Amino acid sequence: MPTYTGISSEAFRHPLDRQAEQTLRSLPGFDLIARKFVEFFYERPQLVYLMGNSIQVGPRQYSTIYQMLRECARDLDIYPEPKLFVSQNPQANSYALGQEHPYVVINTGILDLLNESEIMAVLAHELGHIKCGHTILIQMAMWAMNAASALGELTFGIGNFVSQGLIYAFYEWRRKAELSADRAALLVMDDLNPVMTSMMKVSGGSLKYANECSLQEFIRQSENYQALDGDGLNQVYKFLIYNGSQGTMLSHPFAVERLHYLQEWASSEDYQQIKKGNYQRSPASGAVNVTAETSQNEAETLRRQIEELQQEINRIQKPDR
Repeated sequence: MPTYTGISSEAFRHPLDRQAEQTLRSLPGFDLIARKFVEFFYERPQLVYLMGNSIQVGPRQYSTIYQMLRECARDLDIYPEPKLFVSQNPQANSYALGQEHPYVVINTGILDLLNESEIMAVLAHELGHIKCGHTILIQMAMWAMNAASALGELTFGIGNFVSQGLIYAFYEWRRKAELSADRAALLVMDDLNPVMTSMMKVSGGSLKYANECSLQEFIRQSENYQALDGDGLNQVYKFLIYNGSQGTMLSHPFAVERLHYLQEWASSEDYQQIKKGNYQRSPASGAVNVTAETSQNEAETLRRQIEELQQEINRIQKPDR
């Protein structure tokens, strides 16, 4: 597997990730959320919880998984290597958090469902979030939205500033950030198949019927999903589903969409140049700096899109007279 010495996250960061972050930062209320987050948030309690209620991976504890982590961190030029914890949870899930001391948590559901190549792809994906500096914004989004929904105006004085547009922007950025992390996984694996099969299995894989699952059929499903956009009404439904019509807003794109974007990048000249060693090496702060300046035009674009979609939804739902 290739090693990308000195690689900057900007070498592989998805432009939609970058654009969505700029939009988020420019929205009213973001600066206050950032200040309050820095004021009230501490990483240490979460690390204490993980140390007390999960298994920390190391040379003599899940040694195979530990070696995978070390290889992924080396290939993405992440130093020092983040801590890794295994949590007893049947849900096939994993996540990366932390700023000063970043860490990855992987559920036993992942270890039980995926093979070793697929597990490594998942680890590389999570390390991609750390490489891109996503983890601080992810934690800030979780903190702001949970605090505002739980206590409203009484929560650290942010209740009046967490507007619907800001919530949309947080979730929109979180979904686009996944596209960059998927690219990191492909860079480490140097093979689309384990990255795509990990997505397929997490979506609906089964150990019992694993031999009856086909990656080619899942790719075809992805193509059929993209074709739905030919009908404008389907685009409205997608927006509604992503933004809470099923009861909760989605923090990740659908796996079939992620697969589509990753296939496109795998066949691009940009990806080929990175594989040849032609990539940006200058340091990039990514999303870590919560005071970065952004473009107001991006915020206006997001607001306009939300307004247009809302108008279309209202038109569709309006009863005939």
